[in-house]
Amino acid sequence: MLNKYYMIFEELEAAIRNGKYPPETILPSENELAEQYNTSRETIRKALNILSQKGYIQKLRGKGSLVLDLEKLQFPISGLVSFKELANKMGHSSVTIIESFSNKKPSSLLQKEMQLRKEDTIWEVFRVREINQERIILDKDYIVEKYVPGLTKEICRNSIFDYIENELNLKISFAKKEFTVEEPTEEDYNLLDLEGFHSIVVVKNYIYFENATLFQFTESRHRPDKFRFVDFARRNEA
Repeated sequence: MLNKYYMIFEELEAAIRNGKYPPETILPSENELAEQYNTSRETIRKALNILSQKGYIQKLRGKGSLVLDLEKLQFPISGLVSFKELANKMGHSSVTIIESFSNKKPSSLLQKEMQLRKEDTIWEVFRVREINQERIILDKDYIVEKYVPGLTKEICRNSIFDYIENELNLKISFAKKEFTVEEPTEEDYNLLDLEGFHSIVVVKNYIYFENATLFQFTESRHRPDKFRFVDFARRNEA
């Protein structure tokens, strides 16, 4: 049986998703919700904490809980999730467009970034992510062929992570991420819908198997208005 605070979270989550509490509005106060659900403020706080962790609300000191815009895809900073998994979870209509797909020797920079030898070969895949008919992400993937053999355009169009885990039966374990904000390149303007935008969020992902083998480096270039990178951090007690 679900805890009461989790049942309250699910009801509030549904209310936010169906528009009862629109973006940029404030949820009822803890006292009002406690009275509404006939429970304690502590139980309400637990439910609100889950909403905050999942990116539905932002707690504002002295004002209450602000409902956030769910039209922005929420990328977990500390998590490792594929684009397909994220888009499906958020309920967005999405299309992946393969701009280029090749098998080649790594550049000297990639050799250094991915700890490769000159004779190694990589898959180089550039994918544009279209969400709700807007081209808003450019993913530039570099994948070591000896670790991920048999890659095809169709696999890349669907999900590389799904292929690795369910076809190759390999365990993707963790990633190191770097975030920067940069000026868009000519390539960004050509491939993405960036009219009126003068910055782009760049996320570099170094992705590892469970044996700590680096098998993929991905540079994801995001239009800034549609994305929010979220995480939940708690300060340890001294």
